[in-house]
Amino acid sequence: MSALASTLLASSYPFLDVMWSMFIFFAWVIFIYLLILVLADNFRRTDHSGWAKAGWTLFVIFVPLIGVLVYMIARPKDDLVVD
Repeated sequence: MSALASTLLASSYPFLDVMWSMFIFFAWVIFIYLLILVLADNFRRTDHSGWAKAGWTLFVIFVPLIGVLVYMIARPKDDLVVD
């Protein structure tokens, strides 16, 4: 009886739904990792004042997707800075 129940359960969740669930899960993992990287980079920077760090942090927390993307685009490249 349990073998019949497991085959019915597996057939009610098609392969593409499994793939979509995996895609969504890993997208969330990547997004949370990127969010942590952006916040760590924000607090590590020495060229920002405290208010700039607070503003970027609030922007990233309240508008996460757009905040992370804008921060990654707007931040200066460390490799391009010439001493």
